[in-house]
Amino acid sequence: MQDHMLIEGGRALRGSVAAGTAKNAVLPIMAAAVLTEEACVLENVPNLRDVAVMSEILRSLGADVQAESIRGDGAGLRLTICAEHINTHAASDVLMGELRSSIFVMGALLGRLGRATVAYPGGCSIGPRPIDLHLMGLRALGARIEERFGRIDAYAPALVGTEIHLDLPSVGATENIMMAAVHARGVTVIRNPAKEPEIVDLQGFLNTMGARVRGAGMDAIIIEGTANRLRGTAYTPSPTGSRPVR
Repeated sequence: MQDHMLIEGGRALRGSVAAGTAKNAVLPIMAAAVLTEEACVLENVPNLRDVAVMSEILRSLGADVQAESIRGDGAGLRLTICAEHINTHAASDVLMGELRSSIFVMGALLGRLGRATVAYPGGCSIGPRPIDLHLMGLRALGARIEERFGRIDAYAPALVGTEIHLDLPSVGATENIMMAAVHARGVTVIRNPAKEPEIVDLQGFLNTMGARVRGAGMDAIIIEGTANRLRGTAYTPSPTGSRPVR
């Protein structure tokens, strides 16, 4: 180990670096692809284990997920997700338990099919991260939810837009509510939402599918529910996030 570092300045820097897409942006967008029967193509997806696990969870629902390498180093993927034929029971407890973001399929399934049965999410151990705000928000939209035998069963024949105030600006709860609310009847307003860049990215993805969402990154997110089918889309999630969209 050297005890000093010598930096000689005065030279212009040039070149390029390929920036990978943020994992926290990709995973909820992958779940949101369930909201349409048509194919969604996601570009520059990081080749990570969490992405592979989420792909398996979507396959367990009946979705077709194809991954194609788009960079010579194998770090970037093009994912094509087609959820034309899916069921309401998400994966095995083992798969769901491997990934915290597995809970996102709950909001997407409720929005698309009005029913979802999922195991509790797992993932990395970075302290307690309860899902009570997720369930509160989905119940506010009209979902009936039962927790038993380590699984969560949600049923919502008709989601209805409402105003939801989050006690804490939970990223996951904000995303789950957004996905469920795009097909709710009427307008949903999320107060005190999370403002992270991945929230803005999810809004961008949903809107390219035909949803009507605005306010991500700000103090309130407004979702105008649509009875129309959402369409497939091609989307490149952001590496670093975007500016808030009014």
